[in-house]
Amino acid sequence: MEKRTDLAVEARELAGADVQGVEYSEKTENGMNISRLKVKNHQASIKLKKEKGTYITIDVPAMTDNFLSSDDRIKTISEEIKRLLPVNGLVLVCGLGNIEITPDALGPKTVSRILATRHIKGEIARSTGLDNLRPVAVLSPGVTGQTGIETFEYIDSIIKKVRPTALVVIDALASRRLSRLGCTLQISDTGISPGAGVQNHRRKITADSVGIPVIALGVPTVVDAVTLVSDLLDVDDEKTSSELREMLSPDNRKMVVTPKEIDLLIDRASRLVSLALNAALHNDVDVNLIEALL
Repeated sequence: MEKRTDLAVEARELAGADVQGVEYSEKTENGMNISRLKVKNHQASIKLKKEKGTYITIDVPAMTDNFLSSDDRIKTISEEIKRLLPVNGLVLVCGLGNIEITPDALGPKTVSRILATRHIKGEIARSTGLDNLRPVAVLSPGVTGQTGIETFEYIDSIIKKVRPTALVVIDALASRRLSRLGCTLQISDTGISPGAGVQNHRRKITADSVGIPVIALGVPTVVDAVTLVSDLLDVDDEKTSSELREMLSPDNRKMVVTPKEIDLLIDRASRLVSLALNAALHNDVDVNLIEALL
């Protein structure tokens, strides 16, 4: 049976380590394991069910532990993000998800902590000493059920108006393992499919669809119930898989599992991602100053 995951490293685990057209490397820095996976061709993309491009996966201590702005791990993560960003120009940061549903609130909560600077210009910037800040615009479009507007339509229209050089999207992801929830950050240059974590796929937001580089940041917050049980029971045959789907998806309602401390996990994960992203966007400015400005 197909086991659902948004993480490229888990897709590689499922497909096998010998897939042609995939480059993979690992390193350890500041106590974090960092893996870099590059999907190089169409065949590898089909095999892994992942778009061509680079996926960086960072395993961190449980995000229910607090992170300080002075933490060396923040600098390490920000450097990985910065490698995918254009050197100069306006960046649009978009937090995807539904703020009213805790496992899906990572995006909106993160962008509430991102320093928006596009409006700080001219004499105001010079007199306040903020003239070395990169122009950044922040957007939290909500979800289609709240607005009646497709997320892609919302973002695409803003891009055409403000003309950023890159788009950063932040969203909650699905993993195939409970052990990865709140302990993994994925960074990629392949864009994102809003709602994919809860099997509510909308139009993809990619460099091809919006016309500028798209950097996606995500933290797994849920595990698909069928995937979890089939992994725990090591189920491979189709008959048992079908029975599991019937039991765990009554009336075709898709069930997901999330930790009981998900509210704390989302709060800490959004802080971690915002600290690292603010540092990557404004690399000439002390992170403590950015925190103070927020």
